[in-house]
Amino acid sequence: MTETAATTNPSDESLSFAELFEQSEMHTKKEGEVVSGKIIAIQGDYAIVDIGYKSEGTIVVDEFKDVEGKLNLNVGDVVDVLIEEQEDESGTIVLSKEKADKMKVWDQISDAYERDGVVEGRIVSRVKGGLNVDIGVRAFLPGSQVDLRPVRNLEKMIGVVSQFKILKFNKRRGNIVLSRRALLEKEREALRKNTLERLKEGAVLDGIVKNITDYGAFIDLGGIDGLLHITDMSWGRVNHPSEMFEIGDEVQTIVLKYDEERQRVSLGLKQITPDPWQEVPAKYAVGQKVEGKVVSLTDYGAFVELMEGIEGLIHVSEMSWTKKIKHPSKVLAVGDVIEAIVLDINIENRRISLGLKQLEPNPWDVIEQNYPVGTHIVGKIRNITDFGVFVGIDEGIDGLIHISDISWSQRIKHPSELFKKGQEVEAIVLSIDRENERFSLGIKQLHEDPWNNVPSKYRVGDIVSGEAISITDFGVFVSLEEGVEGLVHISELSAKKVENPEEVVKVGEKVTAEIINIDTKERRIRLSIRAIADNEEKAQYADYVQKQGSTKSSMADLIAAATSKTQDEPAESAEAETVEEAEEAPVADAAEDETPSEEAASEEADAEETAEDAGDDEADADSDDDEKTEA
Repeated sequence: MTETAATTNPSDESLSFAELFEQSEMHTKKEGEVVSGKIIAIQGDYAIVDIGYKSEGTIVVDEFKDVEGKLNLNVGDVVDVLIEEQEDESGTIVLSKEKADKMKVWDQISDAYERDGVVEGRIVSRVKGGLNVDIGVRAFLPGSQVDLRPVRNLEKMIGVVSQFKILKFNKRRGNIVLSRRALLEKEREALRKNTLERLKEGAVLDGIVKNITDYGAFIDLGGIDGLLHITDMSWGRVNHPSEMFEIGDEVQTIVLKYDEERQRVSLGLKQITPDPWQEVPAKYAVGQKVEGKVVSLTDYGAFVELMEGIEGLIHVSEMSWTKKIKHPSKVLAVGDVIEAIVLDINIENRRISLGLKQLEPNPWDVIEQNYPVGTHIVGKIRNITDFGVFVGIDEGIDGLIHISDISWSQRIKHPSELFKKGQEVEAIVLSIDRENERFSLGIKQLHEDPWNNVPSKYRVGDIVSGEAISITDFGVFVSLEEGVEGLVHISELSAKKVENPEEVVKVGEKVTAEIINIDTKERRIRLSIRAIADNEEKAQYADYVQKQGSTKSSMADLIAAATSKTQDEPAESAEAETVEEAEEAPVADAAEDETPSEEAASEEADAEETAEDAGDDEADADSDDDEKTEA
């Protein structure tokens, strides 16, 4: 039995070695071949892998790191490796897991391309014209194939994991071109069919905010985009859609309008909730005090939010009883919580008018009681204009002193000649117009009108003296006393024709003249220097006649004197009458500093011609008398 065993054991051993050798020969591995191996040890930077060959192989451990850089390696793991070299100088087999993986990936990619399938990958970086995608190997994703619409910022796509369709594949050149857009279009078309089945006016649909503009937001309903206009986002005020949404937000909207032919969808958000204006009639009433928040300021007023979706307008004219508000920002600011009074409610036009000044009493209601006509007041000048000055009083009301109520006689071209802003002045209340909110004051009324004494103090024919205070083209103004002036018309300066009044009188010189007309209604006194000279001539003539009468005279002298006097009187009368008519037009316009009319100048010339004719007649009469005397 022992022998038998001894005889069989060598035979068994010989067969076992033969079989092992045969098996070893059958499984001889070749370089470039992908085989399975088992990790039996990890030594430093290398992993020892048994692939069933007479010696083990090594792989650098870095090849076992994943995308995030973590080492994924354990003893006992079975991995596919590529035989790069059967034995190196040390007799070790050189293996590569990374190359084996790439070969497998290329085979998978090739299979997917042939079957028009998809691959999954991660966008890792941006390159010229597009993005790099890791699908096991590097592939190129053109910018036009990233999304359904052009993506302006490709960097934001880095890190995105998605599925892609292979557009081009060349294993020999290592060229792979992908498309994400092709899959999105396919998915969109499927969603579109589903959405079209549910799309109708009044339908409530869920969507995703796809894009935001100044005028609204585009919502992806599933294959179809709808526009949610800014006016349909809220019953209240929305300054910009970005205040309510961000891209990617999920939102529920209602279909307001669907144009099937043009494939346009109008959406609404506020229409899902009840209209707050339905509650206004029951909640607000005219005269009611309300509280709200200032949400917007314009040039013409401030909008106040009373509740969500309900706003009222405080017009700039309703902010103060007395102050002129140039802009609402002088009184209010956005965000202020204020009280106001409801002035008007217009449900049809969705408008509520509010008032701020109505919270306080109207000072114009008591102004007549506090400042009746005739009251003397003292105030500071707040503003100066061409037509007068505005004086402030305690109640914040400004009274106007018109330029015509500053002085009885002084000619004022502009109030700034006499007053400055902030100057304190005394005035008297002339009138109060509550309806038009006007408060009239006067300064000259503080003193008696000097013209009240003119009728009793001055008479036509009186000789008066005064200082020449102003010279115009049509005459000279003479100050007779404080507040009373007279005009010497250019035609009354001299018996001779005067082209320029300054040839006869200078400003500041003393002037003596005769009063030839007084018009108390128009507050005008007409003077004449010429009349004094004429009177002196008449006096001299009368004296001459008187002297001649005391001596013996011939009949011819008496006849000549009578004739001369008779002819002289009508000439003087005509001259005086013509000159008086010539004066009326320029004197009537003296207060407005206007030049005399051409008609007055013409009448003056006619008067001079009449006087000359009268003089010629007188000369002819004297000649006849001489002839008669000689006879």
